[in-house]
This record gives sequence, C-alpha cells and structure tokens, in this order.
Amino acid sequence: MKTILEKIINHNHLTKTEAHQCMLAIGNGEVNDAQTVALVTGIQMRGLQLDELMGFREALLELALPMKFDVGDSIDVCGTGGDGKNTFNISTATAFVLASLGYKVVKHGNYGVSSLCGSSNVLEALGYTFVNDRDSLQRQLDEANICFMHAPLFHPALKAVAPLRKALGIATFFNSMGPLVNPAHPTHQLTGTYSLELARQYQHTLRNERKEFTVLHGMDGFDELTFIGVTRILGQQRDVLLGNNPLQTAISLPQISGGETVEEAATLLANLLSGKGTEPQNIVLAGNVGLALQTFHPEMDFETAFAKGYEAVKTGTAIHHLKKIAS
Repeated sequence: MKTILEKIINHNHLTKTEAHQCMLAIGNGEVNDAQTVALVTGIQMRGLQLDELMGFREALLELALPMKFDVGDSIDVCGTGGDGKNTFNISTATAFVLASLGYKVVKHGNYGVSSLCGSSNVLEALGYTFVNDRDSLQRQLDEANICFMHAPLFHPALKAVAPLRKALGIATFFNSMGPLVNPAHPTHQLTGTYSLELARQYQHTLRNERKEFTVLHGMDGFDELTFIGVTRILGQQRDVLLGNNPLQTAISLPQISGGETVEEAATLLANLLSGKGTEPQNIVLAGNVGLALQTFHPEMDFETAFAKGYEAVKTGTAIHHLKKIAS
C-alpha cells in the first residue's frame, strides 16, 4: 500500500491492475483507516482516471455478493450524488414510476454521504427494510416490479469505508463507483454524474456492460435531469444536449428542493408518487422517466417519452409499488 500511496502523492496514476489490487486489499480489511483516507483524498484531489475506475470497479464486483434474478430486461436508475444541490430524490422517484409502467427495476443505492438524504435514507424512513437474500428481493420484483439493494449489504469494501466517507463529508471516488457496481448486473441503466469527465468514463465503461444506457450530466453540475440549464446526454450511439422541458416551464432549484430533513424528503417522495407533486416536481420527474423510457426504446423521441412519463407521474399509481415493498 505504501507504494500505491507514494504514486498518488506524486500525482502519478495507478494502472488498472494496481487499482484492482488496492480495492481488493480495502475490501479484505488489509488497509488501515489512515491509509484509506490518504488514498481517497489523494485521488479526489487529482481526479479519478479511467484505468483506476475500471480496476476499482472490477474488484468491487469480484468481492460483491452476487444477485441473479429471474427477470428479462431490467434497469437501474441512480446518480453519483456529490453535486451538492439538495434536490428531491429524483432517481428513487423515477424508479418507482418506471415500476408502475411495468418495467423491472433493480435499484442499487446507499445512504447520503455528501448530501442530506440518499435513496437508502428516504426508503428506510418510509418503512423499507434492507435485505440481501435473493428470495426476498425476487419476491419484491415479482409483486412490485422493483427491488432495492442497499449497497453496504452487498459490498464489503463499501461497508468498510462507510464511516470514513461519512466523517469526510465530501464526494469521493466511491460516489463514482456506486452506479457501476450493481450486483444484479441490469441490462439497462440510467445514471447521472456531477462531472462531464466522469460521464465520459461511464459511457466508455457501460458500452460493454449494458444493452442500452443513458448517462447524463447537468452542465451546471447536476447529476440528474432538472431542466435548469443544459444537460448533456450520452448513450451507446448518442451525444446530445437537452435544454428546456417540452412544456416550456421555467424550473428553479428551490422548486425542486429535497427538504431540510430525511422526514421531509420522505414525505415529499410519498406525495410525488401519489400524484400530489407540484408542477415543477412533476416536470422534472417526468423528464427523468422519459430518459429511462428512451433507454429501453432508443427509437422513441424525447417529447413522446416525456409525455408518457408525465401521464404516469400524474396518475399517482407509483405509490402502490412503494407500499408493496415498504410497510
């Protein structure tokens, strides 16, 4: 580990093999807390490189508890977090609306580290119990079209560094790894990043891992589609810019805030899934659902996908899928 840290301190990049071995060592408890913090901080200061991302990812999946479900096509919807914008839980809401439309969602998430409320925080507050046994999760998929995998239960390396990440309180390269290490290996993925460089790294990685995918980056630093400014959309065959929403409604950050407490975030999510969201919230959610629909159906134009998403959001049927897995 000393050699690895010296390379990072000297602003040198790790090879894919070195990154892989490093993450295996962390996951196996062979790296102490001080070394882990030094590694995380050093990489965060100089930026994560593609070979490092790929090496870390392969090691995390190698160490992970594997999950293979009896489903055909499935999707994960998640962002890296770390954008500091405190929007409502857009990816979580998107996942449940997709489930209400009949798509199988294998969502992978965690507690918020650099933000108030991650997907695990809000679902736990709404009564969801984290499990990692395959039969229980398969039952959720069968009955509700969605299951949720709380990352620390599937990744020993993520569990080991969780207290350190929380203590640091800033986005680190572990934020970047989460969306790439879903142990169920979904066929499709919608994910967002807070940096364009990372979005391009995701595009390179997912091309060989998913049937179809959409990676988005809000040019104002958002890791989800908000219609605030311009959003870059990357996929298997596309690289486009998306500006205003089809309804031409102006959206501001306070209108899509996630609240000041986990309880407020949970109430907001439940209201939104019940069809009781505000118009700005509904529009943003519909936009993200639309991108997910395009991920499954690349031939569908965004206006059509948005309209389908908007209608699904307004019906409020997504709340029934939440209630099927959370008491």
